[in-house]
Amino acid sequence: MVPAVKGTLNILEVCSSLKVQKVVVVSSTAAVHYDPNWPQGKPKDESCWSDRKVCKDNEIWYSLAETVAEETVWEYAEKYRLNAVAVCPCIVLGPQLQCAVNTTSELLLYVITGGPNALNDVLWHIVDVRDVADALLLLYEKPESSGRYICAPNYISTKALLELLKKTHPDYNYVKCKADAQQNSRITPISSGKLSNLGWKPRALEETLLDSIEYHRKAGNLQGVEGQTYRLPDIFRHFQAADE
Repeated sequence: MVPAVKGTLNILEVCSSLKVQKVVVVSSTAAVHYDPNWPQGKPKDESCWSDRKVCKDNEIWYSLAETVAEETVWEYAEKYRLNAVAVCPCIVLGPQLQCAVNTTSELLLYVITGGPNALNDVLWHIVDVRDVADALLLLYEKPESSGRYICAPNYISTKALLELLKKTHPDYNYVKCKADAQQNSRITPISSGKLSNLGWKPRALEETLLDSIEYHRKAGNLQGVEGQTYRLPDIFRHFQAADE
């Protein structure tokens, strides 16, 4: 957590010293999801914050770090009158620029290659990396942009995701899905309405998934898929089936 907070502060201090007129910060929906007091069934919006104690008690360290880091942004911005805007993307998929497989792509590859541990049937919020880039530029250019913006246009359950992937790519060894026994732990839908109202137009989930798989196929990340599995990234461990 220290690197996330200290790194954020270092960037903000440099921006202040250079009198940067506007700073667009990339946060995460991890700083939004875990609020036990949010009304059940109500889509979460920018007013929702992950509860630090909930994150600590459940050892959701990534969410804790993202929450504290973004809180630091707003404390600094208010104290030093810095014009800051925060974008909160969810799971980012799509074609990569770098060769190394990143964390969210590793999750997709874990699902496709049939990782050894089953996943609970929870909701996954997904956004295309190209749409995140569009959102960052949009918020930078729009003078009226302010505050937080959730960047999470698509959500799908584990079961529905597997069914969708199997329709277009039936030959892979997909991960197993188990019903989530802890219904209250399920991530609920969140709204990107504030961002959409500025003119943001994200692409369909199907396009993102198809382009993601095609990228990894061409990159050789799916070669020998029958005998190859990926590890489940630590930040998604709490979605692993409890009896696995």
